[in-house]
Amino acid sequence: MCGRFTLVTNLELWNARFQIEAIPFEIQPRYNIAPGQLIPAIISDQGKRRIGQLKWGVVPSWVQDEKSGYKMINARSETLTEKPAFRRLFERKRCIIPADSFYEFMWTKFAPLILGVEGY
Repeated sequence: MCGRFTLVTNLELWNARFQIEAIPFEIQPRYNIAPGQLIPAIISDQGKRRIGQLKWGVVPSWVQDEKSGYKMINARSETLTEKPAFRRLFERKRCIIPADSFYEFMWTKFAPLILGVEGY
Protein backbone atom coordinates (compact mmCIF):
# COMPACT_ATOMS: atom_id res chain seq x y z
CA MET A 1 0.00 0.00 0.00
CA CYS A 2 1.33 3.41 -0.95
CA GLY A 3 1.99 6.11 1.60
CA ARG A 4 2.75 9.09 -0.66
CA PHE A 5 1.41 10.52 -3.89
CA THR A 6 1.99 13.32 -6.40
CA LEU A 7 -0.31 15.91 -7.95
CA VAL A 8 1.23 17.88 -10.78
CA THR A 9 -1.63 17.92 -13.32
CA ASN A 10 -3.29 21.26 -13.92
CA LEU A 11 -6.54 21.16 -11.92
CA GLU A 12 -8.31 23.07 -14.68
CA LEU A 13 -8.42 19.70 -16.46
CA TRP A 14 -10.21 18.27 -13.43
CA ASN A 15 -12.67 21.19 -13.57
CA ALA A 16 -13.65 20.28 -17.11
CA ARG A 17 -13.85 16.53 -16.41
CA PHE A 18 -15.96 16.77 -13.25
CA GLN A 19 -17.94 19.98 -14.00
CA ILE A 20 -16.48 21.96 -11.10
CA GLU A 21 -17.24 25.67 -11.27
CA ALA A 22 -14.16 27.06 -9.47
CA ILE A 23 -11.13 26.17 -7.40
CA PRO A 24 -11.35 28.26 -4.20
CA PHE A 25 -7.67 27.86 -3.30
CA GLU A 26 -4.27 28.05 -4.97
CA ILE A 27 -2.70 24.76 -6.00
CA GLN A 28 0.95 24.19 -6.82
CA PRO A 29 2.53 21.02 -8.22
CA ARG A 30 3.37 18.66 -5.34
CA TYR A 31 5.67 15.66 -5.56
CA ASN A 32 5.64 14.37 -1.97
CA ILE A 33 2.14 14.49 -0.48
CA ALA A 34 2.13 12.75 2.90
CA PRO A 35 -0.61 11.58 5.28
CA GLY A 36 -2.03 14.35 7.46
CA GLN A 37 -1.46 17.06 4.83
CA LEU A 38 -4.23 19.05 3.17
CA ILE A 39 -5.12 17.63 -0.23
CA PRO A 40 -7.66 18.62 -2.89
CA ALA A 41 -10.81 16.47 -2.94
CA ILE A 42 -13.85 16.54 -5.18
CA ILE A 43 -17.05 16.09 -3.19
CA SER A 44 -20.76 16.15 -3.88
CA ASP A 45 -22.51 19.14 -2.34
CA GLN A 46 -26.28 19.43 -2.76
CA GLY A 47 -26.27 17.61 -6.08
CA LYS A 48 -23.28 19.50 -7.52
CA ARG A 49 -19.58 18.73 -7.44
CA ARG A 50 -17.12 21.07 -5.80
CA ILE A 51 -13.47 20.91 -4.90
CA GLY A 52 -12.18 21.61 -1.44
CA GLN A 53 -9.30 20.67 0.82
CA LEU A 54 -9.34 17.73 3.24
CA LYS A 55 -6.68 16.21 5.48
CA TRP A 56 -5.43 12.91 4.10
CA GLY A 57 -6.23 10.12 6.53
CA VAL A 58 -9.05 8.64 8.55
CA VAL A 59 -9.72 9.52 12.16
CA PRO A 60 -12.12 6.89 13.52
CA SER A 61 -14.92 8.18 15.73
CA TRP A 62 -13.53 6.40 18.82
CA VAL A 63 -10.05 8.01 18.63
CA GLN A 64 -9.43 10.51 21.46
CA ASP A 65 -6.39 12.26 19.94
CA GLU A 66 -6.87 13.44 16.35
CA LYS A 67 -3.12 13.32 15.61
CA SER A 68 -2.87 9.59 16.25
CA GLY A 69 -5.89 8.93 14.05
CA TYR A 70 -4.25 9.97 10.79
CA LYS A 71 -2.22 6.76 10.73
CA MET A 72 -5.07 5.12 8.82
CA ILE A 73 -4.58 6.05 5.18
CA ASN A 74 -5.44 2.87 3.25
CA ALA A 75 -8.19 0.28 3.31
CA ARG A 76 -8.39 -3.16 1.75
CA SER A 77 -11.22 -3.44 -0.74
CA GLU A 78 -11.94 -7.00 0.47
CA THR A 79 -12.79 -5.84 4.02
CA LEU A 80 -13.87 -2.24 3.46
CA THR A 81 -17.52 -2.90 4.28
CA GLU A 82 -16.66 -4.98 7.37
CA LYS A 83 -14.12 -2.84 9.25
CA PRO A 84 -15.72 -0.43 11.76
CA ALA A 85 -13.32 2.41 10.87
CA PHE A 86 -14.33 2.38 7.19
CA ARG A 87 -17.82 0.87 6.96
CA ARG A 88 -19.90 4.06 7.53
CA LEU A 89 -17.45 6.22 5.58
CA PHE A 90 -17.75 3.90 2.59
CA GLU A 91 -21.55 4.10 2.75
CA ARG A 92 -21.91 7.87 3.23
CA LYS A 93 -18.68 9.85 2.83
CA ARG A 94 -17.07 9.42 -0.55
CA CYS A 95 -14.87 11.75 -2.58
CA ILE A 96 -12.49 11.78 -5.53
CA ILE A 97 -8.83 12.48 -4.77
CA PRO A 98 -6.94 13.85 -7.80
CA ALA A 99 -3.52 12.17 -8.07
CA ASP A 100 -0.92 11.56 -10.76
CA SER A 101 1.06 8.79 -9.09
CA PHE A 102 1.40 6.81 -5.88
CA TYR A 103 4.63 5.58 -4.31
CA GLU A 104 6.14 4.32 -1.08
CA PHE A 105 8.60 6.63 0.66
CA MET A 106 11.51 5.22 2.64
CA TRP A 107 14.46 6.96 4.33
CA THR A 108 17.90 5.41 3.86
CA LYS A 109 21.08 6.25 5.73
CA PHE A 110 22.16 8.92 3.24
CA ALA A 111 19.08 10.11 1.38
CA PRO A 112 15.39 9.44 0.84
CA LEU A 113 14.65 6.52 -1.42
CA ILE A 114 11.58 6.36 -3.61
CA LEU A 115 10.72 2.72 -4.21
CA GLY A 116 9.64 1.76 -7.67
CA VAL A 117 11.29 4.73 -9.38
CA GLU A 118 14.46 4.01 -11.34
CA GLY A 119 17.52 6.15 -10.68
CA TYR A 120 17.00 6.60 -6.93
